[in-house]
Amino acid sequence: MPHLDPEELSLLALYDEWDDPAGREHLLDCPECAADYAALRRTVEAVRTTPDTSHLSVPGPGVWAGIHRELGLGESVLEDPLAATAADAPAPGDVPPSNVVPLAPTNRGARPKGGGARGGWWQRPGAWLATAAAAVLVVFGAVWTFNRPPQPQELAAAQLTPLAQHSAAGSAKVVAAADGSRSLEVSLDKDEAKGYQEVWLIAPDLSKLVSLGVMNSTSGTFQVPAGLDLSQYPVVDVSDEPMDGNPAHSSVSIARGTLAS
Repeated sequence: MPHLDPEELSLLALYDEWDDPAGREHLLDCPECAADYAALRRTVEAVRTTPDTSHLSVPGPGVWAGIHRELGLGESVLEDPLAATAADAPAPGDVPPSNVVPLAPTNRGARPKGGGARGGWWQRPGAWLATAAAAVLVVFGAVWTFNRPPQPQELAAAQLTPLAQHSAAGSAKVVAAADGSRSLEVSLDKDEAKGYQEVWLIAPDLSKLVSLGVMNSTSGTFQVPAGLDLSQYPVVDVSDEPMDGNPAHSSVSIARGTLAS
């Protein structure tokens, strides 16, 4: 079954109420996507947890500027979310005057009212969302890299046009798998064969040809023989073959096209 794309998985992990019934149903049936989703959710929960910053030093403004630039964040989160914390923190070596009695920390957890100082960066929605989204994207990239199989690579493609007395058209492409094997994927918009359809790779001058197999519907995937030089056999041909037991080409082609990289 097709897997959920990265954007869809990230949105499901970031927002508990994200309206995507089909995506959530897919997670129940697909172990791979469910594992990716669980990893993303762990990251989101970690970002949501209020950290103990009492022993942490505040980085300079250049750190947030670099994060903002690399992630392409908007103007709404341009300001360094740690700037207020840095401004309020005492400088190293500062000692309060001897005649000042420190206030008892009876209300340290209360949020300031009105125009008072702002709360920590983790209490600001814009900063939290940017941080959570960045964390999800980093984790998803790692999960996707290590858990997803390499995707097939397209090597060449051709548009198939109808030959005389036919109107079927379509396309063909050669893709390479992770193990280096190649396959030809052929698709036509209709089946016009009076007998059966056979797929061929043919030399440009039509002097040499290789049969890849029978196509029983309007599409099919065929293994390309290992070592076959596609530059010597670039023509994709779909023929109409009679059921006469003769393995040779019938000389009746339904559609044809030339592969190009």
